[in-house]
Amino acid sequence: MNEGLILVNTGEGKGKTTAALGLGLRAAGHGMKVLMLQFFKGPWPTGECAAVKRLEPDFKIVQLGQGFIRTRKEEHSKATIENAQVSWDRAKQEIFSDFYDIIILDEINNMIYHGLVSVEEVISVLKERPKRLTVILTGRNAHEKVIEMADTVTEMREIKHHYKRGINAQEGIEF
Repeated sequence: MNEGLILVNTGEGKGKTTAALGLGLRAAGHGMKVLMLQFFKGPWPTGECAAVKRLEPDFKIVQLGQGFIRTRKEEHSKATIENAQVSWDRAKQEIFSDFYDIIILDEINNMIYHGLVSVEEVISVLKERPKRLTVILTGRNAHEKVIEMADTVTEMREIKHHYKRGINAQEGIEF
């Protein structure tokens, strides 16, 4: 791979992280090094972490978050703000390490939307990244500036979801 791409998976529908995992799986199958950094998903066991563990060191997932954000932007706790900064610092370190072929920034769009990292800083890092590195940004509410700079943007649109019928998250489907 000569020149990396910026890919965005966004929208209200299900499948943003799953699509990024699929691309990561495909890339690992071609001998590429893949890292997924999960910004919101907390340190609990998930199917994707268990599966990807078998693919290390070619594909690795690091859960950086404390769990999903449930407050309004202006009401974040000090712990949430500190966790966001530490997580973003880790992401920058990994991006500039030039070790990986693909880095997935899972839920980074939500980090930007919730004001936990600035869109300008994310764009600056993406522009300065090693040129061979492909970066995938997932999460709802992708910022217009991120969409504008991306090479490919996919919007997942919800047509129907089992949550609305009162069916809870299912192991192997949502986590």
